[in-house]
Parts: sequence; C-alpha cells; structure tokens
Amino acid sequence: GTRLTKAWAPAGEEEVTLPIFEGRESVTGRVMISVPGGKRVEHQGVKVELIGHIEMLYDRSATTRFMSLVRELEPAGTLAEAREYPFEFSSEKPYESYLGINVRVKYFLRVTVTKQYSSDVKEEDFIVQCLQAEPEVNAAIKMEVGVEGFMHLEYEFTKSRYHLADVIVGKVYFLLVRIRIKHAEVAIIRRESCGSGPNAFNESENVTKFEIMDGAPMKGESVPVRLFLSQLPLNPTYRGVANTFSCRYFVNLVLVDEEDRRYFKQSELQLWRKDLG
Repeated sequence: GTRLTKAWAPAGEEEVTLPIFEGRESVTGRVMISVPGGKRVEHQGVKVELIGHIEMLYDRSATTRFMSLVRELEPAGTLAEAREYPFEFSSEKPYESYLGINVRVKYFLRVTVTKQYSSDVKEEDFIVQCLQAEPEVNAAIKMEVGVEGFMHLEYEFTKSRYHLADVIVGKVYFLLVRIRIKHAEVAIIRRESCGSGPNAFNESENVTKFEIMDGAPMKGESVPVRLFLSQLPLNPTYRGVANTFSCRYFVNLVLVDEEDRRYFKQSELQLWRKDLG
C-alpha cells in the first residue's frame, strides 16, 4: 500500500513531507548511484547508515546518538556505470520522531561513497511513530477546586488516558458559588523537560484553550466539556526518552473572577498512539 507521510517543519527550516515508519517496521529501500557519462569513479567503498539521534536545540554539541546501523553496499573499487543497491534495516526503532521547543528526535538514512580526497554523502530524513496497545486501566479524573466558604466545584473526566484522535468528555459541577465568576476555561498544556543541573529546561505551552462558560454559574449548575483531540498538534506522552527528555500533558481548569483573580487546578493526561499519521 502507499506509505503515510507527514509534514515536518523544524523552526527556521523549510517544511518537508516525510514518509512514516512504525517503530517495529523494517526500513527498506534502494540506493541508486549514477556515474557521469564515460567516467570511472574510484572509491574506497559504498555504505548506507540508519541513524537516530536526539538534538538539544540550545546546545548543538549535546547530540545523543541512540541508533547507528550500517550496511556495506560495495567494497572498494571502481564504478563505471550506474548501480542500484537494495538495503534493509530490520532493527526496532525505540523512540518516536519529535519536534519540541528545546529537543528534536530525528531519524535519517545516510549514503556515503568514500573517496580518497572527498566523499559523496547524501542524507534522507524519515519519521518514526510507535503504535501502542490500549491501556488496560483507565481511571476517571476527579478533582476539586475550592476557596473555603466561598467556592467549591468538582470536575470530572470519564478517563485519564486518551489516544491522539480521542474525545475528552467531562463535566464541571458548581457546588458552592459565593465569588463572582466571570468565566471558566479549560486548557491543554504540553510540558517539555530536558537537561539537568544548570542546563535543565522546563517549557510549558498551551496546546489549546477554550471557554466552557461565560457569565456567573448558579449553585448546583453543571457544565459539560467536550474536546476533540484529533484537530490538535499532539504526540503521545514521553517519559525519560534515552534519559534526556520528557513530554507530558495536563488539563488545566481556570476560573476568573470579576477582579481578574485566577483559580486553577491541573491534572495529568496520558496520551497514547493508536494509529499512524
């Protein structure tokens, strides 16, 4: 069948469309080498490598290479005509491709024709995504927000683990309201943490936020929440990838009163990948 592709647009670089490979899937292809008409190319060997690495964007020297495979395609000799070499890398690719604020996980193929004075090198990027099994346990999220004697509300989501095209369904219950609430919103926050010591970075960004209520709620009122994840730029939850970074998601309930004071409560969501794309 035709392979799925995805747009890949690192900050400051041109957007490209790359093929997607599942983590356990073999990466196969062909290397085509053309030789200028009538010329003979002396070389010290032809090889193809599959490389996976993690780049820290604030420090390009801090690149962690977690995967490096090589296939020798041709021993040293002379190329007198165009050649084609099939190749296959069947090893499992352990991490997903990821474009973060401070971190990038990248996979690419590199073909090298080694020559005495200067080698010819060509690189092609591809994307890795890892499908996951449906979680066996999926507890609801229940939380309370309150200011003693003035406000008490509960919010509840039917589960805590969601696939990337899932729908978050929940309710907010206002049990006691003596503060003039102006509006309420729900936000999904992505938190990326990487590095350690003086080079530790924790970045939070709002993936989306939406108002669930405009105007003052009544005591006993419940407000439904429905949020479609498939429209959002999400990846699964990542924890301790190669001991270098994590990416986690939180749902944040924010209440704003008439004096613009903000009350909020946060709870972690676990995201997992059901389909490629």
